[in-house]
Amino acid sequence: MEIQSKQNNGKLIVLFILLIILCQNNLTAQQRDISYVPKPWLARVWVPEIPNDCPFKRSNDFSAIAFLGNHVSYTDADTWYPSWAIDGNMYSGFADGEIGLESTHSSGGVKANTGNAKIEGDDPMHLKISSLGLQYASALPYQGRYPCANLVYNGIWYYGTYGIDFDPNPDNKKYSWAICGPLPGFRISKDYGKTWIPCPYTLDNPLFPESGKNGNFVKMGTPHFVDFGQNLENSPDGYAYLVGHGGANDDPYPRVANNSWIAGDAVYMARVKPSPETINSLDSYEFFAGNDKNGNPVWSHNILDIKPVMEWMHHMGCTNITYDKPLHKYLMCVTDGWPGIENMNSYILESDNVTGPYKLITYMKDFGSQGYFMTIPSKFIARDGKTFWLSYSANFSQDYFGDITKANPVGSRYAWNLQQVQMVDNKQEQALLMKMKTGEPDPIKSDKNIGLRANVVVSSALRDARPMTELHQYFGEGAVDGVVDPESKNKLNEWVSDGETNTAFIRLNWKEPQKISKIWLFDRPDLKNQITSGMLVFSDGSTINVSALPNNGNVTKEITFPEKKATWLAFIIKSVSKTTTNVGLAEIAVFK
Repeated sequence: MEIQSKQNNGKLIVLFILLIILCQNNLTAQQRDISYVPKPWLARVWVPEIPNDCPFKRSNDFSAIAFLGNHVSYTDADTWYPSWAIDGNMYSGFADGEIGLESTHSSGGVKANTGNAKIEGDDPMHLKISSLGLQYASALPYQGRYPCANLVYNGIWYYGTYGIDFDPNPDNKKYSWAICGPLPGFRISKDYGKTWIPCPYTLDNPLFPESGKNGNFVKMGTPHFVDFGQNLENSPDGYAYLVGHGGANDDPYPRVANNSWIAGDAVYMARVKPSPETINSLDSYEFFAGNDKNGNPVWSHNILDIKPVMEWMHHMGCTNITYDKPLHKYLMCVTDGWPGIENMNSYILESDNVTGPYKLITYMKDFGSQGYFMTIPSKFIARDGKTFWLSYSANFSQDYFGDITKANPVGSRYAWNLQQVQMVDNKQEQALLMKMKTGEPDPIKSDKNIGLRANVVVSSALRDARPMTELHQYFGEGAVDGVVDPESKNKLNEWVSDGETNTAFIRLNWKEPQKISKIWLFDRPDLKNQITSGMLVFSDGSTINVSALPNNGNVTKEITFPEKKATWLAFIIKSVSKTTTNVGLAEIAVFK
C-alpha cells in the first residue's frame, strides 16, 4: 500500500510540473502576513431529528449532545469495544483493517481472524495503541466472524465473537452482512492477550442456542458487555451484563436485513458472574424475562424466556451501555444502520437502572455520516458526568471509504474515532445554538473554511508525523484539521513531508465546484523548516506565485483574489530555506 501510494504521488508531481510549464495563467492576487491567535472550537449542537413513531419518552435532564470540536482517529480498523482493566490499560478487539502493518480480515470464512489490541494512556488525544496479534477461528457455516462482547476482569480477558452472513438472494446488493448469527462463546486469556484458551463452541453449536440460518433470527445479536468502569467496579451486584440486539417475534412487516449486524427491532439482556468456569457455561447465565407487577426485573436461566428490554420496530440495532458514575445513570448508544451500506442513524438514551426504562436524550440522523459501533468508554467520562468521548467507527462502504467530504462530524472516518461531547439541557442547547449563529469562531475552525471538508493528497509524509494510518488518503489530514500549534508540540496537527524540500506539494479536492476567494497558508512552526516560495495551482489551470511564508505559527500568509470556482487546488513548494529538511504546512485554510 505504501509503495503504491509513493508511485502514484510521483506521477502526480510530474503532472503538476507539466501543468505549470504548459498552462501558467497567473491570477491577480494580494498577499499579506496577518497575525493569528488560535481559539477553541465552538461547541456545535447536533439538533435531534426524532422520527414521529419513536416510542421513548424524552429525557427530563438532557435534550441534545454538543460536539466540543476535539477529535482524534486511530488505526485503519473498526469494531472497537474497549474494556478498562485493573492494570490501568484498556483492551479491545479490532477487525477488518490494520494497526501499523498487521492486518486482520474477519470475513475470511474458515480463515476468519480477529485482532487484539492494547490501549495505553489517559488522554484520548494521545493514546498508544499496540497490536497484540491475531486469533484465527472459523466463521463457518457463516461467512464472517467479528469481535463483540469484550471484558477484562481481574486480569482475565474474555473475548466474544459473532457470525454474520450476506443475504442469499444475489439481487439484494444494497445490504451489507444482512444476516446476524449467534455468539459462539468466549476465548480466554489469563495474561493480557499473550496466550489464549480457544472458545469451546462453534457457530453451528453456539453457547447461546440461537441461529440466523433458514429464516431464523437471533435476539442476543452482536452482544456487548455493559461498561461498569474499571474492572467492573460499579456493577451493582457483581454480575457482568450483556446487551444484544435482535428481531422481534411480533414484527408485522419483516424485511430483508432487519436482523443484521447493525439493524434490528429490540434490545435484549443477559448477565453472568464472570470467571473462566462460568463464561462459557449456559447454566451460569440469566436472561432478562420482563418486569414483575411492581416493575422489578425478572431473570430466568432459560433463554426461551428472554424478553426485550426495549423495542422499536425497524429502528434498533447495535447497542452499547455505559454506567456514568458521576451522574449515577446508564447511557445507552444505539445505531440503526439499515440497510447497511448507506447513511446510519444513532441515538443516545439514559436510565437510572440498567434494565430501564430508558429515555431519549438525542437522535442523530446521518451521524458519521455512516457511523456505527458507538459506545462511551467509561475511562473518558469527566468528573461532571456530562462530558465524555464518543467512540465509533465510520464510512466503511465503497461510496464512503476514504472520502473526507462524507465525514459528519469532521474527523469521522474508517478507524477508531473519538469525539469529545457534552450532554446539554434545553436551556443550554438554545444558548449554544444562538452562539453558533452569532459567535465569532476561529476562522480555520469555522464552516467557512472548506479545507476542513476536502480530500487531501500529499507528495509524501514522514512516518513519525503522520496520523496512525497506512491509508495515503489521510497522510495530509494534519494540514486541514483546523488546528495550528505555534509551539509544534504535536506534529500530527501538521503535514510534514518525508525528507522533501522543493517540489513537495499538497492538493485539496472537492467533489463539487467550490467558490474560493481567500487562502491562508501556515508554515510549519519548526523554525528550521521554511517555505521561501511556492505556487498555488487551481483546477482551471490558473496559478498564483506565493512569496515566503511567515516562519512561525503565529502569523499566516493570506492570499486574496477575485472569487473563482475550482474542484481542486494544489500548493507546490518551489524553494525553501537552507536549513529545511522536511518541508510542509501547519495548515491550509480555504475560504469562500
